[in-house]
Amino acid sequence: MKKIKIFLLILCLGLIYDQVSAQASMQDSSIYTSMFTGFYGYQFPGGDLANRFGSNSEIGVSYLIKNNNNWIYGLEFDYLFGSDVKIGSTLFTEISTPDGEIIDGNGIYANIQLFERAYHVSVKTGKMFPVLGPNPNSGLVIMGGLGYFTHKIRIDVENNTAPQLAGDYKKGYDRFTSGIAVSEFLGYMFMGNNRKINFYAGFELIQAATKCRRDYNFDEMKGDDKNRLDLLFGIKVGWIIPLYKRAPEKYYYY
Repeated sequence: MKKIKIFLLILCLGLIYDQVSAQASMQDSSIYTSMFTGFYGYQFPGGDLANRFGSNSEIGVSYLIKNNNNWIYGLEFDYLFGSDVKIGSTLFTEISTPDGEIIDGNGIYANIQLFERAYHVSVKTGKMFPVLGPNPNSGLVIMGGLGYFTHKIRIDVENNTAPQLAGDYKKGYDRFTSGIAVSEFLGYMFMGNNRKINFYAGFELIQAATKCRRDYNFDEMKGDDKNRLDLLFGIKVGWIIPLYKRAPEKYYYY
């Protein structure tokens, strides 16, 4: 709750400052503005993560502030999802029939699906270099981030009919993992003169030092205290909603 209050306070202060200071023309000056972004990305795993999952999609939101010197900083939340679980074929070996099926509480084969689910929360900072754009607020963007990364295997059992995978039993197979992460982004930001078209696109790398947070993996019949290096790299495209107040029209009288 305290973190949410701090975030809302920063947001309110940023909005107030925008209304006061961002009166300059987008076309003529580098302005101060806060902005919301929504984005989509497609990523490929590396390191230890590549042994567990295949490629994934991500969606997310961020709140960023760009100052008059084109420094950018803010907060970002990513939700990652995929359906390629590489260890799925061996995950339930100990509780499966010889043909690889799990018998549910009704005495029939359970319908089970596995998915990748992950979250990434980070603090971002970087700089925009005004090149190849219609104004001093568009150009090359380089950013870095520090945050928290977590991922697990989502186990969906149709109608929850398999007691072997209910409640805490499911946690013994989901490989819930988390740790500190750093990220780097290189791309291009476009902010139109009339505020109608604003977007960014580029490449992102994520490196996370993680560990399994479950005490015991049932399929391996042991705990896992290994230090992991989980990597992700891919493309990201986002839409920007700038919150600066539009400069007044200029009129000339002769």
